[in-house]
Amino acid sequence: MQHILIIVNDAPYGSEKLFNALRLAIQLNEQDYSPVKVSLFLLSDAVSAVLPKQKPVEGYNIQQMLEIVIAQKAQVKFCGSCMHARGLTDLKVIEGCEMATMDDLAQWVLVADKTITF
Repeated sequence: MQHILIIVNDAPYGSEKLFNALRLAIQLNEQDYSPVKVSLFLLSDAVSAVLPKQKPVEGYNIQQMLEIVIAQKAQVKFCGSCMHARGLTDLKVIEGCEMATMDDLAQWVLVADKTITF
């Protein structure tokens, strides 16, 4: 089984980078002929994506997409330092998303077969 790590740095709305990263993660998880393990790590402004009940103006809903990826058994982690820098550490996050460190990301990079950044 191939391990694919996806790292996202952009905010959930205003840019479509996270949207496209999640679209890719969902499609990778649906591949029957080549099973993969997908891991998603959110850095910088992307960490705000783990905050629930956002009201998107765009035609897509990041929370729903994250919940699909999590239901597909992908791991979703977000940078604790990035959350702290934005004053978000005391807020509730979407179930299944886990606060992590740069050491956690480094470990994922070392074991991943492929790393993709958005």
